[in-house]
Amino acid sequence: MRTYNYCPLLVNRFNYSVKAFLFLFISFLIVSCQPEKKTEPSGYSQVFMPVLDTVSALFGTDRVERGLHYLDSAMSRINNPNVDDKFRALGFHFIYWEKTKGDYQKALLYADTMLVVANKSGSQKDYQSNYVEANMALGDAYFSMQKYNDAYLHYFQGFRIGKNYLNNGALSDYSYRMGMILYKMGHYRLAAGYFKESYRFSFPTRDKFADFYRNQEVLDNIALSYKHNGELDSAMFYFTKTLQFINQNGPQYKDRPRMIEMARGVVYGNQAEVLIIKGDKKEATGLLQKSIAINLQKGNDNRDAELAEIKLAQIYYDSNANEQLKNLLTALLSQLDSIKNNDAEADWNRLMSGYYLRKKDFEVSRAYLQTYITERDSSIKKLNLLKESDVNQQLDSFEKQYLIDNLRGHNKVEQRYLYAAIACALMAMVIVLLVFRNWKRSKRDIKIVNALNQRVSMQKVDLEKTLEELKASILEKDRILRAVAHDLRNPVGGIAALTLAMEDDDFTPEQRELITIIRETSNDTLELISELLEVTNDGKSRLKKELVDINAVVGKSVELLRFKAAEKDQHIELILLLEPEEIMISREKIWRVLSNLISNAIKFSPRGATIRVGITDHKKEVEISVKDDGIGVPEKMQAEIFNMFTEAKRPGTAGEKSFGLGLSISKQIVEHHNGKIWVESKPGEGSLFCISLPKPASGKVNPSKMQQTNALTT
Repeated sequence: MRTYNYCPLLVNRFNYSVKAFLFLFISFLIVSCQPEKKTEPSGYSQVFMPVLDTVSALFGTDRVERGLHYLDSAMSRINNPNVDDKFRALGFHFIYWEKTKGDYQKALLYADTMLVVANKSGSQKDYQSNYVEANMALGDAYFSMQKYNDAYLHYFQGFRIGKNYLNNGALSDYSYRMGMILYKMGHYRLAAGYFKESYRFSFPTRDKFADFYRNQEVLDNIALSYKHNGELDSAMFYFTKTLQFINQNGPQYKDRPRMIEMARGVVYGNQAEVLIIKGDKKEATGLLQKSIAINLQKGNDNRDAELAEIKLAQIYYDSNANEQLKNLLTALLSQLDSIKNNDAEADWNRLMSGYYLRKKDFEVSRAYLQTYITERDSSIKKLNLLKESDVNQQLDSFEKQYLIDNLRGHNKVEQRYLYAAIACALMAMVIVLLVFRNWKRSKRDIKIVNALNQRVSMQKVDLEKTLEELKASILEKDRILRAVAHDLRNPVGGIAALTLAMEDDDFTPEQRELITIIRETSNDTLELISELLEVTNDGKSRLKKELVDINAVVGKSVELLRFKAAEKDQHIELILLLEPEEIMISREKIWRVLSNLISNAIKFSPRGATIRVGITDHKKEVEISVKDDGIGVPEKMQAEIFNMFTEAKRPGTAGEKSFGLGLSISKQIVEHHNGKIWVESKPGEGSLFCISLPKPASGKVNPSKMQQTNALTT
């Protein structure tokens, strides 16, 4: 098991350079997830960012002292570093003295200064994150000094902020520390629960590798807790899950292969312990040898390799492989001389005592045994001090004290509310007096208001009369417009017919051109007259609906207009529904809408273009679309093209006339069918016109009543 951030509670040892490296990552975790409470800028200054990157790289590659010297030199050259810059610099000093040097008293001074600086944070976000991190650092320092009550207090302070502000980073760190404490105290089942909470509260940050390394470590800790609790199958399950997590996520961090291999090596060694308990010493030996080969390399987790060597030596001892045992212990001794490891040294002395006992060299065996007992008693004494501290009782006391402080605060607030209520009562009396005085004045004002209401009522009657006259005027206008359009239709149609009859006569080119102009003008006039009649008739006509196969209506509309598209060498693509779908519509009116949309697509598309007509079946409606690659509709005109007599009209690509009535009529027809019509377009990229028509409600259509009549209103 390895530490994360700067937690001092190690189960299995982890290389200090790696611990420092992880500390740099965890420093960012809490900062990245808090909600902003203020708007002022926060975070590291631009001049500090490259310093942070350089120091992080040096700490992460076991050049801690060099990194610290560089940090101090760089900070002396930064003018007015901000609060976050100072806080992070103090954090580097804390990890140096707490982890690298083991000077917990000096580390405590830096942690205390971190808390002072955190209280000066400008934004609410920075205050929360820095306050939590400083309290966790203080807790770690006190814990290393075996001042457990002080440690629990600061852990609780960090947890309280994390809980109140939904800071998952703080909750994850707190759960991790509680898991480590309970693990050391021998409460392995509870420790596993806390580690699972830490894993659950983990959250993605901007440093993905830190997230990955933290999660694989916590999974390994869960497995170790189960192993010590005697739940070997659960332990092996989580060890396997840890390796799967490393294998699945590790390849994306190709720039950190050593750290990923180190993580695997630690898990191999821990897996071997389970296999030893199960009696599978052969497979355990293979895993231990793999673990040692990885972490015994220079710069890797040599302390974990030493612990793995102790486990392997125990297997040799139990198997009476005395020569292999002696060779391994001799090699391990030279390693312990350069890399101090109290846990490994104690077991080394125990195994050496056993080796010489088998050799019947009782004097040497007794000396090693005495050293082992001394070191073991020292460890037991420290562990007993930890077990004597009731962490649950301490945390419960802190929680109760926190509630008491809150109640005191609430009492003060309630007193303020009481004073405010008295003030409000006095103000209410004044208000009552003012209301009484104003009531007398209001009686006079009511008379004035009544007189004004009478005038408003008279104006309302006048407005209603004017509205009725306006409606009559509109009807008269429609009647006149319809009569004029109807009377013009026959003579204009006759003119168009005469021009067709004159095509075979012998005329000069100039005369033929004039005849063509007359014919085209007559046709345009006939189209305008038809649309005017459509506008005036829709307000009076009744809409006859029937169940119609939408494939048939759309297909017929396309077939009738293919010849018109062929005049401009255009092609119409048609996509129908795979299965027939009947909807309740007016066949004639919907045909009119489709004819308008397809005619517009032909009119505003260039020669040789393709027009796409399709039907889409939705759950409660049918959508018909007409797509062209023409000139498109500018965004500012899209809201106007469905208005009657709109100014948003343009000639077609071949000079075709546009009267601005077709889309208005189409919109009116679609809305009377309880449908919708809209356009999506960009100039030069074509247009997409869509209409959606509702399907009949299931089971509500009576086949014997295939038609229904609805009055249309304009």
